Amino acid sequence: MSGVTLTKAVKRYGDVQVIHGVDLQIDHGEFCVFVGPSGCGKSTLLRMIAGLEETSDGKIAIGGRDVTRVDPAERGVAMVFQTYALYPHMTVEENMGFGLKMNGHPKAEIKEKVAEASRILKLDPYLERKPKALSGGQRQRVAIGRAIVRGPEVFLFDEPLSNLDAELRVDMRVEIARLHKDIGATMIYVTHDQVEAMTLADKIVVLRGGVIEQVGSPMQLYSDPDNKFVAGFIGSPSMNFVEGVAGDGAVSVPAFGEFSVPTDVSLPANGEKVLVGLRPQHLNIAESTEGAKVDLCEQLGGVAYSYLICPTGERIIVETKGEEAPISEGTVSISFDPASALFFDAKTEQRLR
Repeated sequence: MSGVTLTKAVKRYGDVQVIHGVDLQIDHGEFCVFVGPSGCGKSTLLRMIAGLEETSDGKIAIGGRDVTRVDPAERGVAMVFQTYALYPHMTVEENMGFGLKMNGHPKAEIKEKVAEASRILKLDPYLERKPKALSGGQRQRVAIGRAIVRGPEVFLFDEPLSNLDAELRVDMRVEIARLHKDIGATMIYVTHDQVEAMTLADKIVVLRGGVIEQVGSPMQLYSDPDNKFVAGFIGSPSMNFVEGVAGDGAVSVPAFGEFSVPTDVSLPANGEKVLVGLRPQHLNIAESTEGAKVDLCEQLGGVAYSYLICPTGERIIVETKGEEAPISEGTVSISFDPASALFFDAKTEQRLR
Protein backbone atom coordinates (compact mmCIF):
# COMPACT_ATOMS: atom_id res chain seq x y z
CA MET A 1 0.00 0.00 0.00
CA SER A 2 1.40 3.40 -0.95
CA GLY A 3 -0.75 5.93 0.86
CA VAL A 4 0.80 9.15 2.15
CA THR A 5 0.13 10.56 5.62
CA LEU A 6 1.19 13.98 6.88
CA THR A 7 0.85 14.58 10.61
CA LYS A 8 1.24 18.16 11.86
CA ALA A 9 3.87 18.80 9.17
CA VAL A 10 5.68 22.11 9.60
CA LYS A 11 8.26 23.89 7.44
CA ARG A 12 10.34 26.82 8.63
CA TYR A 13 13.04 28.84 6.95
CA GLY A 14 14.82 30.36 9.91
CA ASP A 15 12.20 32.33 11.85
CA VAL A 16 9.71 32.26 8.97
CA GLN A 17 7.14 29.45 9.04
CA VAL A 18 5.60 28.66 5.66
CA ILE A 19 3.76 25.36 6.34
CA HIS A 20 1.63 25.40 9.47
CA GLY A 21 0.95 21.98 10.99
CA VAL A 22 -0.62 20.24 8.01
CA ASP A 23 -2.60 17.03 8.64
CA LEU A 24 -3.50 15.09 5.49
CA GLN A 25 -4.31 11.52 4.47
CA ILE A 26 -3.87 10.47 0.82
CA ASP A 27 -5.09 6.92 0.23
CA HIS A 28 -3.40 4.27 -1.89
CA GLY A 29 -4.15 4.80 -5.59
CA GLU A 30 -5.65 8.27 -5.16
CA PHE A 31 -4.95 11.13 -7.51
CA CYS A 32 -4.55 14.06 -5.11
CA VAL A 33 -4.08 17.63 -6.37
CA PHE A 34 -2.60 20.46 -4.31
CA VAL A 35 -4.05 23.72 -5.60
CA GLY A 36 -3.85 27.32 -4.52
CA PRO A 37 -2.47 30.74 -5.47
CA SER A 38 1.24 31.46 -5.86
CA GLY A 39 3.03 31.36 -2.52
CA CYS A 40 0.42 29.19 -0.79
CA GLY A 41 2.96 26.41 0.01
CA LYS A 42 1.79 23.70 -2.39
CA SER A 43 5.21 23.10 -4.04
CA THR A 44 6.96 23.29 -0.66
CA LEU A 45 4.62 20.63 0.71
CA LEU A 46 5.27 18.40 -2.31
CA ARG A 47 9.04 18.81 -1.90
CA MET A 48 8.72 17.89 1.79
CA ILE A 49 7.03 14.63 0.76
CA ALA A 50 9.81 14.03 -1.77
CA GLY A 51 12.50 14.77 0.81
CA LEU A 52 13.87 17.70 -1.19
CA GLU A 53 12.87 20.02 1.66
CA GLU A 54 13.56 19.08 5.26
CA THR A 55 10.48 18.78 7.47
CA SER A 56 10.99 21.11 10.46
CA ASP A 57 8.38 19.42 12.69
CA GLY A 58 5.78 16.71 12.38
CA LYS A 59 5.81 13.43 10.50
CA ILE A 60 5.54 12.16 6.92
CA ALA A 61 4.74 8.49 6.23
CA ILE A 62 4.61 6.67 2.88
CA GLY A 63 3.03 3.23 2.80
CA GLY A 64 2.91 3.28 6.61
CA ARG A 65 6.69 3.84 6.84
CA ASP A 66 7.99 6.95 8.59
CA VAL A 67 10.15 8.73 5.98
CA THR A 68 10.45 12.11 7.71
CA ARG A 69 14.24 11.83 7.96
CA VAL A 70 14.81 9.36 5.10
CA ASP A 71 16.88 10.35 2.04
CA PRO A 72 14.85 11.18 -1.11
CA ALA A 73 16.25 8.17 -3.02
CA GLU A 74 14.96 5.79 -0.36
CA ARG A 75 11.42 7.11 -0.05
CA GLY A 76 9.96 5.21 -2.99
CA VAL A 77 8.85 8.35 -4.84
CA ALA A 78 9.54 9.69 -8.33
CA MET A 79 9.14 13.34 -9.18
CA VAL A 80 8.25 15.02 -12.48
CA PHE A 81 9.24 18.67 -12.55
CA GLN A 82 7.98 21.71 -14.46
CA THR A 83 11.22 21.63 -16.49
CA TYR A 84 11.86 18.41 -18.39
CA ALA A 85 15.55 18.14 -17.28
CA LEU A 86 16.43 15.71 -20.09
CA TYR A 87 20.02 14.99 -21.12
CA PRO A 88 20.36 16.58 -24.58
CA HIS A 89 23.07 14.17 -25.79
CA MET A 90 21.03 11.04 -24.94
CA THR A 91 18.22 9.41 -26.88
CA VAL A 92 14.73 9.07 -25.45
CA GLU A 93 15.48 5.46 -24.54
CA GLU A 94 18.73 6.39 -22.81
CA ASN A 95 17.10 9.25 -20.91
CA MET A 96 14.34 7.01 -19.61
CA GLY A 97 16.69 4.27 -18.49
CA PHE A 98 19.55 6.43 -17.15
CA GLY A 99 18.45 6.34 -13.50
CA LEU A 100 18.26 2.56 -13.50
CA LYS A 101 21.63 2.34 -15.25
CA MET A 102 23.27 4.52 -12.59
CA ASN A 103 21.82 2.26 -9.88
CA GLY A 104 23.41 -0.80 -11.49
CA HIS A 105 20.32 -2.54 -12.85
CA PRO A 106 20.96 -5.21 -15.54
CA LYS A 107 20.65 -4.07 -19.16
CA ALA A 108 17.88 -6.56 -19.90
CA GLU A 109 15.79 -5.27 -16.98
CA ILE A 110 16.32 -1.65 -18.03
CA LYS A 111 15.30 -2.43 -21.63
CA GLU A 112 12.16 -4.24 -20.43
CA LYS A 113 11.07 -1.41 -18.11
CA VAL A 114 11.77 1.29 -20.70
CA ALA A 115 9.77 -0.68 -23.28
CA GLU A 116 6.80 -0.94 -20.91
CA ALA A 117 6.89 2.78 -20.08
CA SER A 118 7.23 3.60 -23.77
CA ARG A 119 4.19 1.47 -24.57
CA ILE A 120 2.09 3.19 -21.90
CA LEU A 121 3.11 6.68 -23.05
CA LYS A 122 3.09 5.88 -26.80
CA LEU A 123 6.74 6.84 -27.20
CA ASP A 124 7.86 3.86 -29.35
CA PRO A 125 8.37 5.93 -32.54
CA TYR A 126 10.64 8.37 -30.71
CA LEU A 127 12.99 6.09 -28.74
CA GLU A 128 16.00 6.84 -30.94
CA ARG A 129 15.44 10.59 -31.09
CA LYS A 130 17.29 13.21 -29.06
CA PRO A 131 15.24 15.70 -26.97
CA LYS A 132 15.83 18.55 -29.45
CA ALA A 133 13.85 16.57 -32.04
CA LEU A 134 10.78 16.34 -29.77
CA SER A 135 7.86 18.67 -29.11
CA GLY A 136 7.23 20.04 -25.61
CA GLY A 137 4.51 17.48 -24.95
CA GLN A 138 6.74 14.61 -26.11
CA ARG A 139 9.57 15.79 -23.85
CA GLN A 140 7.22 15.88 -20.89
CA ARG A 141 6.08 12.35 -21.69
CA VAL A 142 9.73 11.26 -21.66
CA ALA A 143 10.16 12.89 -18.23
CA ILE A 144 7.09 10.99 -17.00
CA GLY A 145 8.45 7.78 -18.55
CA ARG A 146 11.69 8.26 -16.65
CA ALA A 147 9.62 8.30 -13.46
CA ILE A 148 7.58 5.22 -14.47
CA VAL A 149 10.60 2.97 -15.05
CA ARG A 150 11.64 3.45 -11.44
CA GLY A 151 8.44 1.74 -10.28
CA PRO A 152 7.84 4.19 -7.42
CA GLU A 153 5.23 3.88 -4.71
CA VAL A 154 4.17 7.50 -5.26
CA PHE A 155 4.39 9.82 -8.29
CA LEU A 156 4.90 13.52 -7.54
CA PHE A 157 4.12 16.13 -10.24
CA ASP A 158 5.23 19.74 -9.71
CA GLU A 159 3.28 21.86 -12.22
CA PRO A 160 4.37 19.60 -15.11
CA LEU A 161 2.26 21.35 -17.76
CA SER A 162 3.20 24.98 -17.05
CA ASN A 163 5.66 25.21 -19.95
CA LEU A 164 3.23 23.90 -22.57
CA ASP A 165 0.88 25.88 -24.78
CA ALA A 166 -2.89 25.70 -24.21
CA GLU A 167 -3.63 22.88 -26.69
CA LEU A 168 -0.75 20.72 -25.45
CA ARG A 169 -1.82 21.28 -21.85
CA VAL A 170 -5.21 19.75 -22.63
CA ASP A 171 -3.62 16.80 -24.46
CA MET A 172 -1.14 16.13 -21.64
CA ARG A 173 -3.86 16.44 -19.03
CA VAL A 174 -5.70 13.61 -20.77
CA GLU A 175 -2.44 11.60 -20.99
CA ILE A 176 -1.81 11.94 -17.25
CA ALA A 177 -5.39 10.99 -16.40
CA ARG A 178 -5.08 7.92 -18.65
CA LEU A 179 -1.73 7.05 -17.05
CA HIS A 180 -3.29 7.08 -13.60
CA LYS A 181 -6.12 4.86 -14.81
CA ASP A 182 -3.67 2.41 -16.41
CA ILE A 183 -1.18 1.99 -13.57
CA GLY A 184 -3.34 2.85 -10.56
CA ALA A 185 -0.48 4.37 -8.58
CA THR A 186 -0.77 7.05 -5.91
CA MET A 187 -0.21 10.43 -7.54
CA ILE A 188 0.21 13.87 -6.00
CA TYR A 189 -0.01 16.77 -8.41
CA VAL A 190 0.69 20.47 -7.81
CA THR A 191 -0.95 23.16 -9.94
CA HIS A 192 -2.23 26.72 -9.66
CA ASP A 193 -4.78 25.92 -12.41
CA GLN A 194 -8.07 24.93 -10.83
CA VAL A 195 -9.32 23.53 -14.16
CA GLU A 196 -6.48 20.97 -14.04
CA ALA A 197 -7.41 20.25 -10.43
CA MET A 198 -11.10 19.72 -11.24
CA THR A 199 -10.47 17.44 -14.23
CA LEU A 200 -7.67 15.27 -12.80
CA ALA A 201 -8.28 14.87 -9.09
CA ASP A 202 -9.97 12.26 -6.98
CA LYS A 203 -9.16 14.55 -4.05
CA ILE A 204 -8.33 18.27 -4.06
CA VAL A 205 -6.39 19.98 -1.28
CA VAL A 206 -6.92 23.76 -1.35
CA LEU A 207 -4.05 25.63 0.29
CA ARG A 208 -3.63 29.25 1.34
CA GLY A 209 -0.78 30.69 3.35
CA GLY A 210 0.62 27.27 4.24
CA VAL A 211 -2.70 26.10 5.71
CA ILE A 212 -5.26 23.67 4.26
CA GLU A 213 -8.52 25.51 3.66
CA GLN A 214 -10.53 22.45 2.57
CA VAL A 215 -10.09 18.88 1.33
CA GLY A 216 -12.62 17.01 -0.78
CA SER A 217 -13.62 15.71 -4.18
CA PRO A 218 -13.83 18.27 -7.00
CA MET A 219 -17.63 18.45 -6.89
CA GLN A 220 -17.71 18.61 -3.07
CA LEU A 221 -15.50 21.69 -3.14
CA TYR A 222 -17.44 23.19 -6.03
CA SER A 223 -20.93 22.72 -4.62
CA ASP A 224 -20.24 22.79 -0.88
CA PRO A 225 -17.28 25.13 -0.12
CA ASP A 226 -16.45 25.89 3.50
CA ASN A 227 -15.52 29.52 2.95
CA LYS A 228 -15.40 32.37 0.47
CA PHE A 229 -11.81 31.62 -0.57
CA VAL A 230 -12.59 28.05 -1.68
CA ALA A 231 -15.86 29.13 -3.30
CA GLY A 232 -14.07 31.79 -5.33
CA PHE A 233 -11.06 29.67 -6.23
CA ILE A 234 -12.87 26.56 -7.45
CA GLY A 235 -14.91 27.13 -10.60
CA SER A 236 -14.30 29.01 -13.84
CA PRO A 237 -15.37 31.76 -14.19
CA SER A 238 -15.15 32.29 -10.45
CA MET A 239 -18.14 32.81 -8.20
CA ASN A 240 -19.68 36.29 -7.92
CA PHE A 241 -19.85 37.87 -4.47
CA VAL A 242 -22.18 40.73 -3.56
CA GLU A 243 -22.80 42.34 -0.19
CA GLY A 244 -26.17 42.14 1.48
CA VAL A 245 -27.87 42.78 4.82
CA ALA A 246 -29.53 40.07 6.92
CA GLY A 247 -33.19 40.34 7.84
CA ASP A 248 -35.91 37.98 9.10
CA GLY A 249 -35.22 34.88 6.98
CA ALA A 250 -34.18 37.09 4.10
CA VAL A 251 -31.25 39.05 2.70
CA SER A 252 -31.47 42.47 1.10
CA VAL A 253 -28.96 43.06 -1.70
CA PRO A 254 -28.88 46.46 -3.42
CA ALA A 255 -28.21 44.85 -6.80
CA PHE A 256 -31.19 42.44 -6.59
CA GLY A 257 -33.55 43.65 -3.88
CA GLU A 258 -34.74 41.43 -1.01
CA PHE A 259 -35.13 37.67 -1.33
CA SER A 260 -35.91 34.80 1.02
CA VAL A 261 -33.10 32.56 2.27
CA PRO A 262 -33.40 28.75 2.42
CA THR A 263 -34.46 27.61 5.90
CA ASP A 264 -31.26 25.59 6.47
CA VAL A 265 -29.10 28.74 6.37
CA SER A 266 -28.34 30.35 9.75
CA LEU A 267 -28.17 34.08 9.13
CA PRO A 268 -26.49 36.51 11.56
CA ALA A 269 -28.52 39.09 13.51
CA ASN A 270 -30.77 41.44 11.61
CA GLY A 271 -28.81 44.31 10.11
CA GLU A 272 -25.52 42.39 9.96
CA LYS A 273 -23.70 42.23 6.63
CA VAL A 274 -23.72 39.01 4.61
CA LEU A 275 -21.81 38.00 1.48
CA VAL A 276 -23.96 36.32 -1.17
CA GLY A 277 -22.17 33.97 -3.58
CA LEU A 278 -23.66 33.23 -7.00
CA ARG A 279 -22.22 31.12 -9.80
CA PRO A 280 -22.29 32.86 -13.21
CA GLN A 281 -24.43 30.10 -14.73
CA HIS A 282 -27.11 30.53 -12.03
CA LEU A 283 -27.88 34.12 -13.04
CA ASN A 284 -30.36 35.26 -15.69
CA ILE A 285 -30.44 38.67 -17.33
CA ALA A 286 -33.09 40.52 -19.29
CA GLU A 287 -33.16 43.91 -21.01
CA SER A 288 -34.37 46.63 -18.67
CA THR A 289 -34.54 50.41 -18.42
CA GLU A 290 -32.65 50.27 -15.14
CA GLY A 291 -30.35 47.85 -13.36
CA ALA A 292 -26.83 46.67 -14.08
CA LYS A 293 -24.83 48.08 -16.98
CA VAL A 294 -23.36 45.67 -19.55
CA ASP A 295 -19.65 46.51 -19.60
CA LEU A 296 -18.36 43.77 -21.91
CA CYS A 297 -19.58 40.60 -23.57
CA GLU A 298 -17.47 37.61 -24.65
CA GLN A 299 -19.11 35.16 -27.06
CA LEU A 300 -17.27 31.85 -27.35
CA GLY A 301 -19.61 29.88 -29.58
CA GLY A 302 -21.91 27.80 -27.40
CA VAL A 303 -21.32 29.91 -24.29
CA ALA A 304 -21.07 33.65 -23.60
CA TYR A 305 -19.93 35.71 -20.62
CA SER A 306 -21.49 39.08 -19.84
CA TYR A 307 -19.54 41.38 -17.53
CA LEU A 308 -21.91 43.65 -15.63
CA ILE A 309 -21.44 46.68 -13.38
CA CYS A 310 -24.13 47.03 -10.71
CA PRO A 311 -25.39 50.46 -9.56
CA THR A 312 -23.40 49.82 -6.36
CA GLY A 313 -20.19 49.44 -8.38
CA GLU A 314 -20.00 45.68 -7.78
CA ARG A 315 -18.95 43.64 -10.81
CA ILE A 316 -20.76 40.45 -11.82
CA ILE A 317 -20.18 37.83 -14.51
CA VAL A 318 -23.17 36.06 -16.06
CA GLU A 319 -22.84 32.91 -18.16
CA THR A 320 -25.38 32.16 -20.88
CA LYS A 321 -25.48 29.13 -23.16
CA GLY A 322 -26.67 28.81 -26.72
CA GLU A 323 -25.58 30.35 -30.00
CA GLU A 324 -27.94 33.32 -29.94
CA ALA A 325 -26.18 36.65 -29.43
CA PRO A 326 -26.40 37.70 -25.77
CA ILE A 327 -27.26 41.19 -24.57
CA SER A 328 -24.09 43.15 -25.25
CA GLU A 329 -24.98 46.72 -24.28
CA GLY A 330 -27.40 48.82 -22.27
CA THR A 331 -28.83 47.91 -18.88
CA VAL A 332 -30.24 44.61 -17.65
CA SER A 333 -32.17 43.21 -14.75
CA ILE A 334 -30.71 40.20 -12.92
CA SER A 335 -32.67 37.28 -11.51
CA PHE A 336 -31.80 33.94 -9.91
CA ASP A 337 -33.17 31.10 -7.82
CA PRO A 338 -32.33 31.85 -4.15
CA ALA A 339 -31.76 28.11 -3.62
CA SER A 340 -28.65 28.37 -5.82
CA ALA A 341 -27.06 31.09 -3.67
CA LEU A 342 -24.41 30.49 -1.00
CA PHE A 343 -24.03 32.73 2.03
CA PHE A 344 -20.90 33.77 3.92
CA ASP A 345 -20.17 35.74 7.06
CA ALA A 346 -18.90 39.16 5.94
CA LYS A 347 -16.27 39.28 8.73
CA THR A 348 -14.89 35.73 8.90
CA GLU A 349 -15.81 34.77 5.29
CA GLN A 350 -16.89 31.36 6.59
CA ARG A 351 -19.90 29.68 5.05
CA LEU A 352 -23.24 30.24 6.77
CA ARG A 353 -25.05 26.92 7.08
